[in-house]
This record gives sequence, C-alpha cells and structure tokens, in this order.
Amino acid sequence: MRNYNSFAATQGSVPATQVTRTLIILGAIVLSGLTSLAQSNNVTQFEHLKQPKISTKKNQKMLVVEAKGDPNVIGGQAFGLVFQLYYSLPETPKGPRPAFPRARWPQSLQGPKAEWTGFYALPVPETVAQLPQHEPQEGLKPSLATWEYGEVAEILHLGPYNREEPDLKRLREFIREQGYVILGGHEEEYIVGPSQSGKGDPEKYVTIIRYRVRKPDKK
Repeated sequence: MRNYNSFAATQGSVPATQVTRTLIILGAIVLSGLTSLAQSNNVTQFEHLKQPKISTKKNQKMLVVEAKGDPNVIGGQAFGLVFQLYYSLPETPKGPRPAFPRARWPQSLQGPKAEWTGFYALPVPETVAQLPQHEPQEGLKPSLATWEYGEVAEILHLGPYNREEPDLKRLREFIREQGYVILGGHEEEYIVGPSQSGKGDPEKYVTIIRYRVRKPDKK
C-alpha cells in the first residue's frame, strides 16, 4: 500500500490565492455529478469548525485514485472510478451515500495544472485487503493506501467554492499563531455539495479544509 506520510513541506509556502484556485477547480469536478453528495446531510456535527481548530485525527485506510493532469479534465474521471470501485467492494458500507469523499494534492500548486497530481479518495474499512476487479482506465491509478494524520488544522467553509479564500487565510493565520507549521499537502473533505441530479444551492455547500501540522521542534 502507498503511504502518505511524506507530503512536501514546501506546500506550506503556497500563497492562499494559489490554493484557492484549486478549491474552485475542484468545485467544477464535483459538479460533474460523479460524487453523490446529498443536500440534506446533517452538518451540525461540524459546527465547531466554523472557527479554526487543531485536533488529533486517526490514520485512515483509503481507496485512492491517483491522476495526473488538470483537475478540470481528469478529476471527474478519477472520482467516478473511486465510487465505482467503492460500491464493488463487499466490505464497504452501502447506503444512500458512502463516507464523505476527500482529495489531496502533495505538490506545490504553483506549476502548470497539467503537471498536478491529485489523489481522489473515499475511506474504507481496515478489512479491505485488495481492489475489486475492474477495467483499467488510462491515466488513473487506483490503490489502497493509509493516509496519515496525527495533528490536523481544520476549518469549515460554508458556501460556494469560489469564496473559500477568506477561510483559507484564517486557517493559515491560525496555524502560525498557534506555533505550528504545515506538515503536508492540501486536503479537502466534501460534506455537502452538488448531487447527481444537479448543482443544487451553492450557498448550502459545506467543505472542510484540512492540513496536517506539527510544532517546529517535532519530527
């Protein structure tokens, strides 16, 4: 399994405006309808994240599709394969929707979008030992991986993806004020968003923005 404990520390220096572009792009990906985000989810459990918080999060086994390229071009295909494989696994819980999907970018986001590598994923039980049989898709690399967490800084963004920059700035300032540095790449978790039936109301979108963090004197 691939391990995600070595995201480039240089990600911490990426300007907020650069990362915001990624958030907007991912909005377009989700709008493809390949994710089954329901508008009626109860989000009260995330109310505490309206203010930035640092907490400890357990490592999570993930079903991941790695895809290189402009997320506007490749991201929808990647999420489509993630959901296809998820529902083919006998061990995964089935229902109206699975766990909330996530995405990570380990590299600096300042380069050409065609060079970006994204990891599009869903959490799976630890009992999942192998991928189901599937037709290979060019440019998409599915795998099982353990995403490492530990201490994380998070903030809840409410509303359209193109208005995330203020919350992103607040989170980064909070991390600095608390004496932490960003350890890994940029991660997002999608709580409420577009559904397969349409765009819905962007004012009701709910997204968690997340970074792994550590104190400078820790390794």
